[in-house]
Amino acid sequence: MSGTLYLVATPIGNLSDFTPRAVQTLETVDFIAAEDTRVSMKLLNHFEIKKPLVSYHEHNHVSAGQSILNRLLSGESCALVTDAGTPAISDPGEDLVRLCAENGVEVLSIPGCCAAVNALAVSGLPTGRFTFEGFLTVNKKSRRAHLESLKNEERTMIFHEAPHKLRGTLDDFCAAFGANRRISLCRELTKFHEETLRMTLGEAVAYYEEKDPKGEYVLVVAGAEHREETAVTLEDGVAQVKALQAQGMRLKDAAKEVAAHTGLSKNELYSAALEN
Repeated sequence: MSGTLYLVATPIGNLSDFTPRAVQTLETVDFIAAEDTRVSMKLLNHFEIKKPLVSYHEHNHVSAGQSILNRLLSGESCALVTDAGTPAISDPGEDLVRLCAENGVEVLSIPGCCAAVNALAVSGLPTGRFTFEGFLTVNKKSRRAHLESLKNEERTMIFHEAPHKLRGTLDDFCAAFGANRRISLCRELTKFHEETLRMTLGEAVAYYEEKDPKGEYVLVVAGAEHREETAVTLEDGVAQVKALQAQGMRLKDAAKEVAAHTGLSKNELYSAALEN
């Protein structure tokens, strides 16, 4: 019988946020897979947990993942932890979870801290629907194309950003979304210098021209305002049918084509076009 992979969320700054269940899980597993064993060792020492550590991170996840899977299949249990936050969320742990799922290994999540959700909760922006975008690529062309694709996104958007990249990211946000779009800038969440700033993108750019960004940021950006789509009238639809006919398309096919992308009735389009 195979063992179990536990996804154990770790504190994002305040060690008091580590749950009793998370401590108990680390105490009972056979071994722990860590993003950075040095960082995780500090956590284990603080809670007086003594367990073997193996390394699992972005640069070794293929070979390390297979090794961990083999141990799980042999009956051992493993806790996966990251330096901070929930494993497998914007993290190579997702590959290990997929590997376990494909091989029938049970995966359980031990809930705890998630910086994105914490930031969303305090942002003051709509929380009912949101999209998590994580870290943007450093490639300028891909980065701008990504933001352009989000220009009309109506859900609240959540990004992670490092302090030395913040100014450039805010400039790119302004270019893609406009200076009047609202943003909540959350930094050093759960730590001593925790701060949440709520302003427009234009105000954020100006603010950080005068102040140096410090600490890790979660950026929560308001979605685009909802735009009501104008309904296509039968008259408009007939005009489109006539235009397709002028290009050589049969009336029946033209009516079917226009109906498909306007939602108008194919038969009504056909009949109206015949009368005109």
